[in-house]
Amino acid sequence: MHVDMDAFFASVALRHRPELWDVPVIVGGEHRSVVLAANYPARRLGISSGMPAVRARRLVPGLVTVPPDYDAFRTVSAGVFAIFDSITSRVERGSIEEAFLDVTGSTRRLGSPTEIGELIRATVADEQKITCSVGIGPTRFVAKVASRQAKPDGLVEVAPDRVADFLHPLLVEELWGIGRSTADSLNRLGVRTVADLAAIPKTVLQHAFGPRYGAMLADLAWGRDGRRVTLGAREHSTGAQETFAVDTADPRIIERELLRMAGRVAHRLRKAEQLARTVSITIRYSDFSTVTRSAALPTPSDVTSELHEVAVRLFAKLARRGKRIRRVGVRGEGMVPARRTYRQPLLTEPEHGWRDLEFAMDEAGAKFGSGAVQRLALVRRPVGTAAGFGSDTGDEQGPRPFLGGSSAQGGAAEPARQ
Repeated sequence: MHVDMDAFFASVALRHRPELWDVPVIVGGEHRSVVLAANYPARRLGISSGMPAVRARRLVPGLVTVPPDYDAFRTVSAGVFAIFDSITSRVERGSIEEAFLDVTGSTRRLGSPTEIGELIRATVADEQKITCSVGIGPTRFVAKVASRQAKPDGLVEVAPDRVADFLHPLLVEELWGIGRSTADSLNRLGVRTVADLAAIPKTVLQHAFGPRYGAMLADLAWGRDGRRVTLGAREHSTGAQETFAVDTADPRIIERELLRMAGRVAHRLRKAEQLARTVSITIRYSDFSTVTRSAALPTPSDVTSELHEVAVRLFAKLARRGKRIRRVGVRGEGMVPARRTYRQPLLTEPEHGWRDLEFAMDEAGAKFGSGAVQRLALVRRPVGTAAGFGSDTGDEQGPRPFLGGSSAQGGAAEPARQ
């Protein structure tokens, strides 16, 4: 069984905004950023995720933009996967919004595969207020293609003896594993449907596409897939990145954004009860060249200042004088469980340090909103006032990242995240 949430990011963003359900909406997409997600009315007008926001607005004048809420995305995803775990212990996470489930052992307890699929759809809709599509088949590949055919908000089951009947009328580009370039190559050979593909001998496909990929295409045409649901997959890293509204070469602005990104990464690590052993940074310059550097932490950490210290050190080694920067990113890698990892304290450390403070900040944020408590260095600094003090009016010194919604600090705005 393959279960896929329908337009997940957009659906979560619009759960409590029914007035926008039938209106073209994108998530993210402020200024120079890209579209994080689009709802189905927007998709029908040609908008897709990854599209530049400027292009999306030219395509659909009056397009509604809503800011992303990453805490809500993670909370809803966790709720959805809790539903999966109540159905079967054999769950393979595909992403934050999809999973493969082996429900073979659940049929005696919960009924037929179709009944289980409908139970999942109903429970997700009731508990999380979003919809999902379910594909059921004898293999992972068939289940994945079936869930695509079920979208949005549907269920398609393919019986083992009906696989060819299901697949062969489809266009080759509808198959999971066939990208646009491969579909174009097949079209040039006169292959437009899966039935056309199934009629070509494997040796011919191997000659045209190579031994391994040609054999895979031959198997896909008949729904053959020997892979099983893989258990125990988990995330090994977490990160955050920011695109500036105006390219900048000012190291103070860049280091401040590295602090903001390190804070988001540290918060996500604490929420996942993980520590990072390595910090990496990504810098994209105004000419779109991108470099990545990483370094190990002295001890695994989920503390903002410790991650930021390494990030700044990495940036200092990269700095190219006068070269303007478009985007910065921070990532915590080599994640290990916090409960099973010993952090060596220093003799100079107080009994309660930054880590305790950040847990308190997390609690305040959960109760009053993510902007309830902020570091002074990240509060807007109007011209003519001391850092973090004075009114929130006037021009700000230096370029700012995208603004993506109000925070709880005197109207200060938090940058939109990609």
